[in-house]
Amino acid sequence: MKAAVLRQPGTSLTIEDVRIDAPGPREVLIRTAACGVCRSDLHFVDGAFPHPLPTVPGHEAAGVVEAVGEGVTSVRPGDHVITFFTVFCGSCEFCISGRPSLCINPSTRRPADASPRLTLDDGTPLAPFLNLSAFAEQMLVHENACVAIDKAMPLDRAALLGCAVITGAGAIFNDSKVKPGERVAVIGAGGIGLAAINAARIAGAGMILAIDPVAEKRDLARKLGATHVMDPGEDNAVKSVLKLTAAELAWAILRRGGTATILGMIAPGNSVSIPGPTFLTGKKLQGSLLGSTQFPIDLPRLVRMYLDGLLDLDTMVAETIALDQVNDALDKLRKGDSVRSVIRFA
Repeated sequence: MKAAVLRQPGTSLTIEDVRIDAPGPREVLIRTAACGVCRSDLHFVDGAFPHPLPTVPGHEAAGVVEAVGEGVTSVRPGDHVITFFTVFCGSCEFCISGRPSLCINPSTRRPADASPRLTLDDGTPLAPFLNLSAFAEQMLVHENACVAIDKAMPLDRAALLGCAVITGAGAIFNDSKVKPGERVAVIGAGGIGLAAINAARIAGAGMILAIDPVAEKRDLARKLGATHVMDPGEDNAVKSVLKLTAAELAWAILRRGGTATILGMIAPGNSVSIPGPTFLTGKKLQGSLLGSTQFPIDLPRLVRMYLDGLLDLDTMVAETIALDQVNDALDKLRKGDSVRSVIRFA
């Protein structure tokens, strides 16, 4: 199969022939239909986050099950599925307490003495990227890294649910538990931010403020439900506030008793500084991984929201591209003025 391979950080991906193994116990072979090009991929490609190499990046995908290994019960060949990188075991404390996105049980990985899932033509093993390696024509994943969905769902839209949407929407529905009439501010109107804005509208938020320096993204935010937008570079903006990191800005603009939910990736070595006395105002600062999504429950619900016309995924897609255009899509992310490029496989 063809896949986009990263050999060294800071270099372009190369489209190469890659061998994929047969599914082992509890594994699923998926024909990739579509994969979003996410800023998280860019962080690893550019070396901001270390990762074993060589590898095939990509982690926001959807496809069709081609084959299953021994013991697989959740999906079967022909099912349309969404994948997600936080594979869960289903039996640890995090899983049984309803927090599968926090599962780190190693039982979901291939045994150390097993053959690698992916290899180059010369036999070189490829390190699995976030349990998926989705910039490829096929994926071989644990069965608890995918969920079957309604076949009426377009797979190039379903792919977005695997990262950006479950992160942004989950932060609204699960982490922040936004109620009708409450006020929400979203800092950054990229894929995750736009999903959060859309979810806040669905949740009935009374005021939704989108903060982003790119005019086109502020326009998209309005289309997806923002009632107010702000350019942080405006002359009348408070300069001292704008020097803060996104997390610190979120804390600074909170009302008394409000909650700031921090999404996305903060590079190793970076930190967040909060003035101690402000904790006396009852504010809360919390992190979130994939919106605390309960995957088998929440993903089909989000699919239904799209099919019912509530969840707007179409606006989030800037373009659909072929696999060999992935480096161009990464360059657009570096410039910061694009939303989602989606690789569509033939």
